[in-house]
Amino acid sequence: MTEPSKDELLREVPATFDTTTLSFDGLRGDPARHLSPEVLEARLAALPPAPTDRGTVDYLVARTASFGRVVHDRVRLTAAGGMPEDRFVDQTKYGPEAQLATARTDFAKVVANGQPLELHGDNLFFSLDLSATNLPPGSRLRVGEALLEVTPKSHNGCKKWVQRFGLAPMRLNLAPRFREHHLRGIYLRVVEDGDCAIGDVVEVLSRP
Repeated sequence: MTEPSKDELLREVPATFDTTTLSFDGLRGDPARHLSPEVLEARLAALPPAPTDRGTVDYLVARTASFGRVVHDRVRLTAAGGMPEDRFVDQTKYGPEAQLATARTDFAKVVANGQPLELHGDNLFFSLDLSATNLPPGSRLRVGEALLEVTPKSHNGCKKWVQRFGLAPMRLNLAPRFREHHLRGIYLRVVEDGDCAIGDVVEVLSRP
């Protein structure tokens, strides 16, 4: 059987589809940890509201060229290289608008359901409201000493995310009633180089 396309994963394959059959290079998730749509939505609804203007840096992750992960306590984010040791700097497929994949920490923990947060494949994890209402493209944030900007590129997930966490998160992320919440996260780019560390403040400086 031909592996389903992303469009088929989103709309056509049944909820019982065996995600272990999806092939790719990199870390794989535990299907026993996948949440049903009902449980996923209930757990997300139970979360307290995230800060809108001033949050924290919770996790810093680089994705290596060999598809592994390096977890940092402190990094220097740069316009030229983004996250140190991250493979993004060596690729040309996605462009500068995808420099730093960023997730809301409590959302990511719910989706992971006990699996390591770095399995998501994001660089930055914030305790901050990343919704389209709170952080439209062009919004600027001070993250530690670095200045970052929200890019217009959508962060929609891929088959790796489906294999690791199941169909429910990606389908909910793209559902019209939930899409603006950015369950999968957003992309940021570095405007001004600077150091940041776990526990640093994330402050929204401006919105367009």
